[in-house]
Amino acid sequence: MKEHTVKKVYPTGIADEIGLVPGDKIIKINDNYLSDILDYYYHVNDDYLELLVKKKENNENWLIEIEKDFYEYLGVEFELPIMSELKKCKNKCIFCFVDQMPPGLRESLYFKDDDYRLSLLSGNYITLTNLDKEETNRIIEYKISPLYISVHSTNSELRKEMMNNKNAGLIYEQLNLLKESGIEMYGQIVLCPGINDGNELSKTLNDLYKLWPEFKNVAIVPVGLTAHREKLYRINPVDKDKAKELIDQVHSFQEKSKININTRFAFLADEFYILAGEELPSVEEYEYFSQLENGVGLIRKFENEVYGALDKIDIDNTKKSYLGTPTIGSLVTGVSSKPYLSKMVNYITDNYLDVNINVYGIVNNYFGENVTVSGLIAGRDIINQLQGKNIGKYLFVPEVMLKDEGNVFLDDVTIEDIESSLRTNVIKVPVHGEEFVKNLSDLIY
Repeated sequence: MKEHTVKKVYPTGIADEIGLVPGDKIIKINDNYLSDILDYYYHVNDDYLELLVKKKENNENWLIEIEKDFYEYLGVEFELPIMSELKKCKNKCIFCFVDQMPPGLRESLYFKDDDYRLSLLSGNYITLTNLDKEETNRIIEYKISPLYISVHSTNSELRKEMMNNKNAGLIYEQLNLLKESGIEMYGQIVLCPGINDGNELSKTLNDLYKLWPEFKNVAIVPVGLTAHREKLYRINPVDKDKAKELIDQVHSFQEKSKININTRFAFLADEFYILAGEELPSVEEYEYFSQLENGVGLIRKFENEVYGALDKIDIDNTKKSYLGTPTIGSLVTGVSSKPYLSKMVNYITDNYLDVNINVYGIVNNYFGENVTVSGLIAGRDIINQLQGKNIGKYLFVPEVMLKDEGNVFLDDVTIEDIESSLRTNVIKVPVHGEEFVKNLSDLIY
């Protein structure tokens, strides 16, 4: 029997109304014990509940009757967010980023989860290699959907080699079962040159294509290689020629897919276009940006939001002439996105906000110069590379660089550390163009 301790009770919610407090323990809903958060969501979806609770103050069991709307939750958070321990990844993937991390980081950053519950709740990608029959049946019974699945290859032998797990070869049978059960899926392929590209990639895309419409689409992302790959499998990085070759291959697939099923189905991460020096696809070609978490269309979406917001902005010309052109601040970003952000910022300041904003692309010395995305920039690299630079009053930092409570970088450097070292004011920048423009205009005017 599991008892699930309440961590937080939301004001004016059902739990608050019936007198639940932090420290109370939920035991049953409608005579059903709860093994985890999925059981909670499943059994709480009723218009009448009998809730068995152990009260914190005296350890008495209360049986509480509740009438509510069918899909209305209780308004609580639990001490364990998914009401059980996380399922740990059992693979030893040749490209695993966690295995390439430098020592000395927070322990939580080295934990590799492979939990289907987080796939539903948080969009985490799972491999399906550690699912037993009971858990698979549970996914089907509870209609746990959508699931986000790391595929990498549908060649059974190749996938087993890439993931160093004998169960990895079952992937296509598992995907077919999920399709037949009506489970919606999104996929991811980490592309490793010379391993799962070329003909292997064509096979994988064609196999996944046959699972549509339950399998909605798949994102292809470049393998991330840090400077900390001692004694690990040798993998070549994606270079300019490989990026160009891949773009041609996937665009050809997209054209056929668009004709046959009215979706391009396979989408490339922005980084491939940056590496190839080619123009990013149009907004329309990204088809609602369903793979943003994989860096697919992130730059184009941000750019589109910026230009849309600028069309609505109303700046007092007298304020512009009064301010002149001071350097109001600087924006930090990864090396790969610097040209695009510089273009957008220059457009904003040249046409709308009469100020200067410097854009600095931070070289990733912490993980290695091959890592060029913004989300893996360490605070120490920002401090070291901006010492003595013309920063201005504000330093704009993309929120994607910050972890945990929202003010800590991957290397445990905090916003306060940046402000103290560089004598500036850090402003967190949302990864949303309209909010970015609004924040800039509010600061200036």
